[in-house]
Amino acid sequence: MATLRDIKLRIKGVQNTQQITKAMKMVAAAKLRRAQEGILNARPYARKISTMLSHLVTEEDKAENPYIAPREIKNVAVVVVTADRGLCGAFNTNIIKESVRYIESLRNESLNAVVYCIGKKGYDFFNKRNYDLTGHATGIFNLLKYESALSVSKNLIEMFLDGKVDRVVIIYNEFKSVIQQRIVTEQFLPVPVEKEDSRESKVQPYYIYEPDQQSIFNYLLPKHLKAQMWRIFLESNAAELGARMTAMDNATTNAKELIRTLQLKYNKERQAAITKEILEIVSGANALRA
Repeated sequence: MATLRDIKLRIKGVQNTQQITKAMKMVAAAKLRRAQEGILNARPYARKISTMLSHLVTEEDKAENPYIAPREIKNVAVVVVTADRGLCGAFNTNIIKESVRYIESLRNESLNAVVYCIGKKGYDFFNKRNYDLTGHATGIFNLLKYESALSVSKNLIEMFLDGKVDRVVIIYNEFKSVIQQRIVTEQFLPVPVEKEDSRESKVQPYYIYEPDQQSIFNYLLPKHLKAQMWRIFLESNAAELGARMTAMDNATTNAKELIRTLQLKYNKERQAAITKEILEIVSGANALRA
């Protein structure tokens, strides 16, 4: 049976842990505000540039443009976006599980899958197991910069254009709210651009292109890839902070409940010890009278 001293030390330890989780929750909340602003600013730009490409793409582009033209799929690069740190609930676990499931589905189709890890947690998992790692980038979410997205997108584009992979798919957490993230499996390359059918829309747009439609399309396409990669980084970063804030809030609440339970146990043990001492004193006094 635990002594009063042991229970008191455990209460002190849980209180210290509670202070840490509370502080981590406040830090995550402060960072989350900035991350939300970033993703809310990036989404319209990424969406608009994708819409512009759908207006500009031609049948010739679909057949000949190296970023878009279909090819026989043999090698698929699976980009797994996780966090660099833990203590964010099931954020990393869910992404890794979905990535493993997707890779297994590729193998069942007799396709070769190579893994490109963004984030330390994903890299640690796949590096220790029988997976073909083609690259990784860790530590970028500590101080997220646009240059990191440029570097990763450049590596993936080079792999695709050199023919090392025939498709690039990114698996990441999309930010929905503080308590909700959605796992998204999104094709990065070949660029999924579809020509919009103006006959189905109520207003048929007519554009005058300067210098010309093809030049604008070729100029915007690389920018589209960079914008999408930056948006994905922002989505994952905001989702991670939301998950960490929720996890630390739950941990703080659980610590509070545990302290309450331990305090009740301490009071019962203390009351039992006092009662036992009183009984011993009374028994001794009775023995002396006899």
